[in-house]
Parts: sequence; C-alpha cells; structure tokens
Amino acid sequence: MSLPLFLTGKYLKSKRDSRFLSVISIITIIGIAIGVTVVIIALTVLDGFDKVVTEKITSFNAHIKVTGFGNRNLSPPSEVIPDLEKKFKGSFTSIDPFVSKLTIIRSRKMTEGITLTGVDPVHDQALKNFIKIGSFDLNEENGLPEIILGKTLAEKLFTNVGQTVTIFSLKNDQIPSLENPPAIEQFIVSGIYESGMSEYDDLNAFINFSTAQKMFGMGEYVSGYNIKVNDINRASLLSEQLQDHLGYPYYVRTIFQIHQNIFTWLDLQKEPIPIILGLIIFVAVFNIIGTLLMIVLERTGAVGILRSLGANRKLIMKTFLYHAAYITLLGIVLGNLLAIILTLLQQKFDIISLPDKIYFVTHVPIAIELRNYLLVTAITGAVSIIASMLPAYIASKIKPISAIRFE
Repeated sequence: MSLPLFLTGKYLKSKRDSRFLSVISIITIIGIAIGVTVVIIALTVLDGFDKVVTEKITSFNAHIKVTGFGNRNLSPPSEVIPDLEKKFKGSFTSIDPFVSKLTIIRSRKMTEGITLTGVDPVHDQALKNFIKIGSFDLNEENGLPEIILGKTLAEKLFTNVGQTVTIFSLKNDQIPSLENPPAIEQFIVSGIYESGMSEYDDLNAFINFSTAQKMFGMGEYVSGYNIKVNDINRASLLSEQLQDHLGYPYYVRTIFQIHQNIFTWLDLQKEPIPIILGLIIFVAVFNIIGTLLMIVLERTGAVGILRSLGANRKLIMKTFLYHAAYITLLGIVLGNLLAIILTLLQQKFDIISLPDKIYFVTHVPIAIELRNYLLVTAITGAVSIIASMLPAYIASKIKPISAIRFE
C-alpha cells in the first residue's frame, strides 16, 4: 500500500482509533448520497412520465393522424391506403381508418356529450391492452351492437358491462329534419377500458367501424387515418411529406402537434433539473471542502511532522485528494443504491399514487435508464474531486515549523 493511501485510511478514522469513519466524514457521505439519490430519482420519474404518456397517447392516436379540414369526411380506405403504401413503402407499420363524431350518450340515469369513434377491431388492437372490465368485443349481442366505454365515463353514467346505452347523433353531418332524422341507436356495453388519462377515459367511447359508418350515414367515407411509423423520430418528417402528397382537404399532424400542451408540460418538468443538479453539486462541493479543511486543521501537527520527515507537497496533496475521492465514492455508491432500491419499490408496488386528472397517470411512472446513473455519478465525482484540490493545496503549503508549533 502506498503511503498516501495508508495515511488516508488513518485520517478517515477518529482520533481514538475507532474502526468506524469519523462523524464528519459520515455526514459528508450522507449528504452526497442524498443529493445523488434525489437527482437520479427526479430524472427517472421524468423519463417515466415521458415514456408512459407517449405510449398511452400513441395507443389511442398512433404516431400520425390524418383528418380533414373542418372535420370533412375523407376518401374511402380503398383509394387512400394503397396509394400511401406505394408512395411511402416501408415507412409505416400500419394505416388504420377510423370514424369519429361528437355525439350524446344516455344511460338510464345520466346524459353526457362524448366523442364516439368507430374502429376496426381486427386491425386496431391498441385499445385491447387497456380493457379492465369485460372484453374487447365490438360485434353484436342479442341483435344490438356493442360499445366500449372509458372507466370515468361509465362511472358518470352509472352503467356497467352488459347494460344498454343510447347514442344520439347527427346523420350525414346535417341538421335533423323530416327527410334527415337524427341517428338514434342502442348499444350494449361490452367492455370498460382505463388508460389512466382522464382526457380519454372521460370523453371517449368506441364502436365497430362499419356500425359507425352506417350510423353517421357516411357510406364508404371515413373521418381519418391513424398511421404508425417504423421510427417515431421520423414522424415529423413523414408528416410533412404526407401533407405535401395528400394536399387539401387532408390535415396531417403528429401526436406531438396534436398533444403539444402535454409534451410542452413534460419538457417544462425537465427544465429545473439542471438547477437541482447544480444546487446538489454546490452542497456536495461545500461538504467536501468543509470536511477537508476541518481534517487539515485537525491534522496540522501530523502534516508538519510528515513534512519534517521529508514528505513533499505532492504526497500531502495526494493524501487529501485520496481522502476526498474515498468519501465521494462512498457517497455516490450509496446514493446509486438508494435510488435503485426506491425506484424498484415504486415500480413494483406503486407506492405513490397521483390524481390522473392532473398528471395523466394514476401512479408515479418509473423508467430506469443507465445513462441517468452514469451522468449523475460522473458530474458529482468530477466536481467533488476538483473542489477538493483547494483544501489539499492548503494542506501542502503548511510549513513544518509552524505546524509543529501549532500542535
């Protein structure tokens, strides 16, 4: 063992030859550990929010949504889909038509305004993953078509699986008249889904695609197309190319444009992270500097004796730098362990719940990313070691005669 490492081990112990680290060193380690834990958890939660919210929004809207200006009906799938597949060969994983209109839903006790969407249950399976009660079934039962409601909407309507609801809507997008009466249909609730996002669970219901076309009097026309791409990072570019290719009255938007408020909110949540990281590093720096300065004062006599025995300034600096590195390493390791334990507990048991009307999710989401651990570890370690050079330099400048007199 080199002399600086040996001296570091001695200085980490208290004056009474305790086998434990000195109290001041323990306090410093705990301070660094808590700081590292807080920053890692903050980054983990923010990544979790980003990932979960994006996945949920994508499940309902795909990556790119094509609608019509002024809610115009669009050309039939038989005309649009083959053209897009030919023009953008290999860029899309799926192109699913949908029919969507504003309607009124009525149960035995309540009436609500909702968005009623017709989807193809064979090809559009995203909703199936969110079914909590009942089944993903949009066929007919006892001569009545079936409907799937959001959990919040079902609770507001005081209805459940197996019960009937009535839908009122315009037909042919025209004001009702004797020649064009409104569409009134009864549906059986086959399933209730829960996305964890009140924006969807409260305002949306789903029926069979062909049933919706007949009900709204649309013939072969559709309200739009949900498109999923191979690489979501290319969604914006493909959206622009689609708009140029399709032209008016097609209106092409990505999920990031449709839900700009949500993604802006997510970005804003990340803004304070550099400030938090800076403050924690600031505290860690002062902990390290304060600890080493106190060690220097405590070991002034020992440093003087070492200098008188021939130890040069480089050896003294190494000794205190090793001391700082040891304390920093212990703090970082402890902080990383504490962060991974807390995040795993939250991930497994959903300890902390959230109001979905505010945060779009019911529990704090977790996304464990190695890069977050490496980033916080590297920055904290580098800054702490740089900060420790000041007290180490002060210790190396101690004069042997003055130090021995001080002792």
